[in-house]
Amino acid sequence: MPGLYRISGHAAGEPYFGCSGGNRFDAPGCKTGNPEYSTCYLGPSFDVALAEFLLHDAVPVKGAFPIAKSEIDRRWVHQFSGNLRLFDLTGHLLKQMGGHAGLTGTSSYTLPQQWALAMYRNPLRVDGFLYMSRHFTNEKAIVVFDRAKANLTAMGKPVQLIMAREMPDAMRLFNIVPA
Repeated sequence: MPGLYRISGHAAGEPYFGCSGGNRFDAPGCKTGNPEYSTCYLGPSFDVALAEFLLHDAVPVKGAFPIAKSEIDRRWVHQFSGNLRLFDLTGHLLKQMGGHAGLTGTSSYTLPQQWALAMYRNPLRVDGFLYMSRHFTNEKAIVVFDRAKANLTAMGKPVQLIMAREMPDAMRLFNIVPA
């Protein structure tokens, strides 16, 4: 897959695979110190990555997202390509497996983490899966398991978020106002 985006607070060490237990598709075992896997969250577009990372906890004020300039300035855009085998947990495929939009829409992460564990343990040994972005609901997002880290290749060097060529359009789209 070409053009996978990750927005991070770090200029190096990406792609980062974490296991805090506090993210939607983290391994359930992260909470007890026995993680089954670690995850990296990516966007197939800049807009998805921005919404999922920078706007994750942001609250709009009169239709705009006031974001501290320091928060924007300290972020980096990383791009990757990779030959990934991803399970599609969206649309009719999700419904056929007995799932629904609550998988990505719920604020409780217990059930989504169980689904992720089932995907990780699936005999097909997929690298990760597609899901509907919770913060940019008309596009999909991607979670990748640590077993696929070697399949991700950096595309160029990281760019400061404020300098990314996509940033002006994304700021208009989401009505981001540096505060």
